[in-house]
Amino acid sequence: MKQIRWFSPLKIKVILAILLTGVTVRLIPYLAPIHAEDITQDSLAVEFSDRYGQPLGTLLSRDQNHTAVVPLAQVSPHFIQAIIAAEDKRYYQQGAVDSIAIVRAILEAIQARKIVSGASTIPMQLARMLEPAPTTLVNKSQEIWLAWRLFAGMNKDEILQAYINRLPMGGNLYGVEAASRAYFNIPATDLSLSQASLLAALPNDPTDLNPYYNWQALKQRQRYVLDRMVAEGYITLNYANHAYQENVELQPPQLDAIAAPHFLFWVSEQMSNSAQNIHPKPHIQTTLDLNLQQFVEAQVRQVVMALSNQNVNHAAAIVINNQTGEVLAYVGSPNYFNTLKLGSNDGVQALRQPGSTLKPFLYELALEQDIIQPNTILADIPTYYAIPGAKLYTPTDYSETFLGPVRVRLALANSLNIPAVRVLEKVTVPVFLSHLKTLGFASLNHPPEHYGLGLSLGSGEVKLWELAQAYVTLANQGQVKPLVTRLTETPPQTCSENSQSCQDKTPQIHTPENWQIITDMLRDSHARAAAFGVESVLNLPFPVAVKTGTSSDHRDTWTVGFTPDYTVATWVGNFDGKPMQNVSGVMGAAPLWSRIMMHLHSQEEPLNFSVPSEFVKLPICATTGKKPTSECQSGIVLEYFHQDDIPAYQNSAENLKLTSEYNEWLAQQNRWDLTPNQLRILSPLSDDYFLINQNQSHQLEFKITTNTQQPVEWWLNDQKLATKTANSLFWQMQPGKWTLTVKQGDRTESVQFQVQETEPKPYRRGFSVVQSDNSK
Repeated sequence: MKQIRWFSPLKIKVILAILLTGVTVRLIPYLAPIHAEDITQDSLAVEFSDRYGQPLGTLLSRDQNHTAVVPLAQVSPHFIQAIIAAEDKRYYQQGAVDSIAIVRAILEAIQARKIVSGASTIPMQLARMLEPAPTTLVNKSQEIWLAWRLFAGMNKDEILQAYINRLPMGGNLYGVEAASRAYFNIPATDLSLSQASLLAALPNDPTDLNPYYNWQALKQRQRYVLDRMVAEGYITLNYANHAYQENVELQPPQLDAIAAPHFLFWVSEQMSNSAQNIHPKPHIQTTLDLNLQQFVEAQVRQVVMALSNQNVNHAAAIVINNQTGEVLAYVGSPNYFNTLKLGSNDGVQALRQPGSTLKPFLYELALEQDIIQPNTILADIPTYYAIPGAKLYTPTDYSETFLGPVRVRLALANSLNIPAVRVLEKVTVPVFLSHLKTLGFASLNHPPEHYGLGLSLGSGEVKLWELAQAYVTLANQGQVKPLVTRLTETPPQTCSENSQSCQDKTPQIHTPENWQIITDMLRDSHARAAAFGVESVLNLPFPVAVKTGTSSDHRDTWTVGFTPDYTVATWVGNFDGKPMQNVSGVMGAAPLWSRIMMHLHSQEEPLNFSVPSEFVKLPICATTGKKPTSECQSGIVLEYFHQDDIPAYQNSAENLKLTSEYNEWLAQQNRWDLTPNQLRILSPLSDDYFLINQNQSHQLEFKITTNTQQPVEWWLNDQKLATKTANSLFWQMQPGKWTLTVKQGDRTESVQFQVQETEPKPYRRGFSVVQSDNSK
């Protein structure tokens, strides 16, 4: 009898090869497993509240999905059972792939000539969530491969947890926790059977089953989910019917940001950029005071509305607690959601020219370096600087006038430009720029020559945030207090400019006394009266230090000020850079600042500022800065002196004697108190050199200053020209070397100058040279 051979050796080899290949393919995923930590969700939606727990709103994750991640143990068992029954009933009994379901899906596809069902298990669905792709045969194979890798590196609970936290739940909601809070305002752990079955129904078609727009379709899918739970033995039919008939109330859809959107987006951005916040908490308690925030927002809108006829469209404000550095209010624009008016632009973080708001830090640095003292007299006179490759730089004040000799206090309080530029010239731009960076002005990142002497007048661009931070340092007498936006936040460690290494204690910049002196000058309402008036909006019924600023062409107006308790910084302008119409710092940003400051202290007035220790106030002559004598006709005022300087003060009394640099300014004045017992030639100056056109006739004005009405003799090269009481005389210019001499009583003054014929060229600035045919 012939023996039947069922398998030939070749067939056996083929079968073994196929089995070996299958086993090999199935084992390969274990060489490249995916673990739970490999797919950790680090882009979550974050709920924000103010310092008192009042909700501010919820911001989406960086990919714009509202996601909240919870452990599996914090999800209602009703939902876990519902989602398994509806999506993968044999989840705990099978591997990553349901072979039975795949065979069924293939047969159905062959019969229908299209894919009818995907046969996707929960691991396969998770794989598709991690790497979304169209449903094709190739993509399905990749999905199975990824599911095997997930199964190789994670247990069942880890896969299920990752799955339910990524489920699409309608709109931009992802995960059961986010959906539970959005639809029912409860955590996922508290979901009832009725609520859980509704949420388990959503992932099947989250768009068409949106509960706000297609409730009936969602109820039909819920019926399916409940029936599957009955079939799998999770619940009884009566329990399912009761859950289906239960009246479930949805909470109204909410905006992602309820309040302070500029602030929330800023905080969220900082959290995203921080290495310590890769996995942020789902709830952040900020330092913001919602009630104060709403008040400041209202004031910003009102001020902009009041100035709208003067082409004012935007404003921003920030309020800081000086003791803690906590941000209490943060308004970036009048209306974040007004896209037509660039409302989403953040005026707190925008780069703008700060005007004169940097001057307090310049004068503090000059005090620290002994370049000036509180009693120093500065020259507010026409001043010219030669800029290579450019025209002469001639700084002027907002009023386009000059005050002559002024105290540091008046120069700062009245925001005089020329004294500030002259002080910066001595401090030097590199040193001042370095000081500003130490104070937190990171935006000033160009080299010193980019800013030049205009740095003291706001030639750079800074943020309102940086200004507020620097003024908090000023309010704290040089102690650095980094700004804080979260109550759980640890302030970043900062080092003082002279320290060798960072220490735990709060860094101190310079000596506290110099900051206290600057504060005293900024709070002196009498000192700033010349520029702002006696009843200025800056004058409040309690002690407050304040500084305004206006950039060129009225593009930006600023007011920054503080009490011992709070710092308030405000900006008014236009995001597009267009100039406002006749709006200065005291008209634009100052009213906004004043309203906020008054509100902060409406219940309790602030304490007085501390006075500089080791300093005393002594009387000085207002125009000399020295101990006053009987000849001081410009007034006597009090100013600070260090105790070590008192002996020098006692011996410092002297008559006012202005140097020749004041001559051009003096020529325009009629103040005898500035030149007591003096006869001075103002024009021409000694060694002046004039070029005249030989074909034209020119006159030169000789000008003097004197404090008496006695006649003056005018002599030129020992020849008498005239005797008159007037302070000027016109002379027909002639080539040669000349000595002008004036005599008044027993007083005599002389200067030498030259005149030479040449082709017409520009005359040296500042000389009164007129053509004879136009003279009167």
